[in-house]
Amino acid sequence: MLRSPVRRSVSHRRSAFTLLEVLVVVAILVILAGVSSIYVFRYLEDAKRDKATIEAKQLEKTLKAWMLKNEGTVPQSLNVLIGGDGRAPMIEGGSAALIGPWGNPYQVEMNQNSDGGDVQFRVYTQDGNGQPVPDPTTVR
Repeated sequence: MLRSPVRRSVSHRRSAFTLLEVLVVVAILVILAGVSSIYVFRYLEDAKRDKATIEAKQLEKTLKAWMLKNEGTVPQSLNVLIGGDGRAPMIEGGSAALIGPWGNPYQVEMNQNSDGGDVQFRVYTQDGNGQPVPDPTTVR
C-alpha cells in the first residue's frame, strides 16, 4: 500500500521568527544604540562643564563674601571657605565642595589692582583633557 505524501494546507502559517530575522533586528538595535550613545556622552560632558562653571562662579562669590566678612583680608586658598582657617565654613559639603566634576580640585587665581584696591578672583578646574573650565578666554 502506497501512501501519498502529506500536504500541509495553504492556510498554515509559520509561528516563529527565523534566525536571520532575529539577527537583523539585533543589528538594527545595536546601530541605533551606538549612534544615540554618542549624543548621550556629549550631553553628559556638556552637563559637567556647566556644573563646573556654576560651581566656580559660586566659589568666586563666596570668596568675595569671605573677604567682606573678614575686613578685606585676602584668603590664602579655597580651604578657608570650608573652615580650614578655624572659622565657620561658608559652603556646605566640606572638602568635596572644592572638587570639580572630573575629580580635579578647583584652583584660584587672585588679581589685585596695583593701587591695592579691588581683588578679582578666578576660580577654575580642569576637565578630563586637562583644559581649564570655565575657559578663561570666554567672556563672563
